[in-house]
Amino acid sequence: MQISSQFDSGNIEVIEASSADNIQLAIRKDNQSDFYQWFHFKLHNNERSEHVLTITNAGQSAYLEGWTEYQAVASYDREHWFRVPTSFDGQNLTIRFTPEYDSVYFAYFAPYSYERHQNLLHNAQLSDECQLQVVGQTIDGNDISVLKIGQEAEGKPVIWLTARQHPGETMAEWFMEGFIERLLDPDDGVARSLLSRAVFYLVPNMNPDGSIRGHLRTNAVGVNLNREWQDPSIEQSPEVYFVREKMLETGVDMHLDIHGDEALPYNFVAGCEGIPSYDERHKLLEESFKEVLLAITPEFQDEKGYDKDEPGKANLTVGSNWVGETFKCLAYTVEMPFKDNDLLPDEETGWSGARSHLFGRDVLTAIFHVVDDLR
Repeated sequence: MQISSQFDSGNIEVIEASSADNIQLAIRKDNQSDFYQWFHFKLHNNERSEHVLTITNAGQSAYLEGWTEYQAVASYDREHWFRVPTSFDGQNLTIRFTPEYDSVYFAYFAPYSYERHQNLLHNAQLSDECQLQVVGQTIDGNDISVLKIGQEAEGKPVIWLTARQHPGETMAEWFMEGFIERLLDPDDGVARSLLSRAVFYLVPNMNPDGSIRGHLRTNAVGVNLNREWQDPSIEQSPEVYFVREKMLETGVDMHLDIHGDEALPYNFVAGCEGIPSYDERHKLLEESFKEVLLAITPEFQDEKGYDKDEPGKANLTVGSNWVGETFKCLAYTVEMPFKDNDLLPDEETGWSGARSHLFGRDVLTAIFHVVDDLR
């Protein structure tokens, strides 16, 4: 029996693997941080008996509610990920699985590899509408990449999307893949119309260091990027520092920050009602955007989500709050589940990379319906 996580985004420690029915594991913490929840590893064994894999430190992980009614994902080919029987007793997360083939991967959610990230960027740049820009480097020396799609012109709104500030929230980059592919489709009328009326700046992965290292929430030195927006530094949070500088250069008329939520089994958005400059225009823009999403996809809902901040009490270190206040623009955090969308469940896959991809495409339609009201 072999258990390995020595690959891109891998994360697991083997405590004991004496037999198929006694595999004891632990999730490694993010570097210089106490955050952990993301796991991704490979099991190789020729036995076809039931394997019992126990993650023994799940009870001290970052988001205990994330394990309630959670099912891990597995894959034989690293393309199709399916849910496997998983239980949590308050301390141990136990996966029971009988392999059909010699080697199988397990993960917290369908991984989005750094290699796929590079393919996404470089395929996008082949479009005449797209420029691949590098605005800086991370602590580990990876590029901080921005896709500029469309041409700037006087009066055109500037729309920013950022994703995967928290690297373990891989659904965010699956979302971006769907969004980018549709925006660059020359046969898509919504995309063509939008590019005649707006310019887009897209960051598919804000945190490549954490993604490669197999982190849940932080960058290479244990910094939560989504608490750095008010005062980032090149030393601790260059990812936010350089993206923020680019935003200040281009201006922002709309910002969506794409995330995943461990506990809530729904797709929803979180607005910036608590920022000091929040007003009636801001409220109407938020409501218009949500109404369109509700009309075009049953994957979205607006009844379950985070509590709204009290007026003037928003945390301005959070990306969408800082952007909304700084640019007085429509700014949302978009959340997707690690589990399933309980309003439209899929027993085989739960919420998945493919569904995140499609949701990204749907969001383009919602932007189409509000773009003329952004300025």
